[in-house]
Amino acid sequence: MQLSPNFSLDEFTASATAERERIANSPDAQQIAAMKLLCTKVLEPLRAHFGQPVRITSRFRSPKLCLAVGSTTGSQHAKGEAADLEIAGIDNLTVATFIRDRLPFDQLILENYVRGNPSSGWVHVSYRDGRLRKEALTFARRNYFKGLLA
Repeated sequence: MQLSPNFSLDEFTASATAERERIANSPDAQQIAAMKLLCTKVLEPLRAHFGQPVRITSRFRSPKLCLAVGSTTGSQHAKGEAADLEIAGIDNLTVATFIRDRLPFDQLILENYVRGNPSSGWVHVSYRDGRLRKEALTFARRNYFKGLLA
């Protein structure tokens, strides 16, 4: 099943941890609808702008899988609303800045990025139906900071 032209449900439910731990990672209809919105509103426009594939490094996680990877069951990943990503050859700060300035999002986090090392870290982005918080953060040294800092 395709969530959008360039993103599939299989891609959004694949998990080495789920396979290894034999955890079902099957979304319901509401979670699939949320993934479709994320793909349509954020990921497809991101891919179109940069002209290359968006590599999803973390995606939908069932509540049991969230716990297995050290997250919480309330995570936007568990709702199908979030993805962590990178685009090969594009600095993660550049990707995050484009999302912040040009795309709708609920939460945007530049995670573990090191200035001068463009492939360091990753970008977490979420989208949800309804009012968007437009919350941009940086996660570094085990702390969250407001804004995109590098």
